Amino acid sequence: MSTTAFKEPVTQASSGAAAREPRRRPGRLRRVSLPYLLLLPALLLELLVHLVPMVIGIVMSFKELTQFYIRDWSSAPWSGLGNYKVSVDFNAPVGDALLHSFFVTVGFTLLSVGLCWLIGTAAAIYMQDTFRGRGLLRALFLVPYALPVYAAVITWVFMFQHDNGLVNHVLHDQLHLTGKPSFWLIGDNSFYALLTVSVWKGWPFAFLIVMAGLQNIPRELYEAAALDGAGMWQQIRRITLPSLRPVNQVLVLVLFLWTFNDFNTPYVLFGKSAPEAADLISVHIYQASFVTWNFGTGSAMSVLLLLFLLVVTGVYLLFTSRGRRAADV
Repeated sequence: MSTTAFKEPVTQASSGAAAREPRRRPGRLRRVSLPYLLLLPALLLELLVHLVPMVIGIVMSFKELTQFYIRDWSSAPWSGLGNYKVSVDFNAPVGDALLHSFFVTVGFTLLSVGLCWLIGTAAAIYMQDTFRGRGLLRALFLVPYALPVYAAVITWVFMFQHDNGLVNHVLHDQLHLTGKPSFWLIGDNSFYALLTVSVWKGWPFAFLIVMAGLQNIPRELYEAAALDGAGMWQQIRRITLPSLRPVNQVLVLVLFLWTFNDFNTPYVLFGKSAPEAADLISVHIYQASFVTWNFGTGSAMSVLLLLFLLVVTGVYLLFTSRGRRAADV
C-alpha cells in the first residue's frame, strides 16, 4: 500500500506536466515566428523592388529586345549570348564605346572615393578638438549630404554656366586664373565638373562615418602618446588610422559601389547624352537602352556591370578579411 500510495502522486504529476506542456508550444511558436512575420513585408517589398526586376533584366539580356517588341517584350526572339558578344567585342563600335566608358568610370570612381575619404577623414579629425562654433560647423559640413540630389546638382549646373556662372566668375573675373571663361559642361572639363560635384556631395558621408568611428578610440591613447613625445602626425599614423581600419574598410566599399553606380549626378548635370570625357557607364547603359532603343544590349551591359561589381566586392572582402586576421594574429 505504501508503494501504491507513493506512485500515485508521481503519476498525477507527470500527467499534469504532460497536460501543461502542449499549452506552452503555441506561445513558444508564436515567439519564434513573430520576428519572421515582422520581416515578411520588408522581404516581399525587397523581392518586388529589386529581385524581380533583376531577374527580368537578366532574361531581357538574352533577347533581341528593340522598340518593335517593347509592347510585348516576352515575344522578342531569343538571341542567346549575342548581346553579350556585341558588348564585349571591343573592336566594334559598341564594345569600344563601352570599354571607354568603363575606363572613364574607373578613373572617376578612384579619384572621387579617394578625395571623399581624404577630405572626410581630415575634417573628422579636425572636429575632434573642442572649439567655439564646432556644432555649427558640423551641421554645415553635412548640408551637401542632406540636400536632395536633384536640387544640389541643378544648383551646380547654374554655377557651371559659361557666361554667367559663379565658377567662371570667380576663376576668370576675380582670380584671373584662366585666360577666358571655360566650358564646364562640355568637352574635357566636364570630367572635372562631374568630379567636383561628386566629391562635394559624397565627402560629408565619409566625414560622418569617420567621426562616428573616432568616438570609439580611447582618449587615453592620445594622452599617453603625447607624453611619450609623439606629434600630431605620429598620433594619426600610429593610433587613428589603425583604429579606423575596420570603419574605413566598410566606408571605402560603400563609397566605391555608390560612386560606380551613380546615375543621378551625371544625368542631372549633363542630360541624356553625357560628354565623352564624362561618359560614366551608368549613363552609357541608359543611352544604350532608352536612346537607341536596344534594351537587349543595355540589359546585357547591366548584367556585365553587376558581375564586375560582385567580383570586385568579393575580392575586396577576401583581402580585407585576410588582413584583419593577420592583424589579429
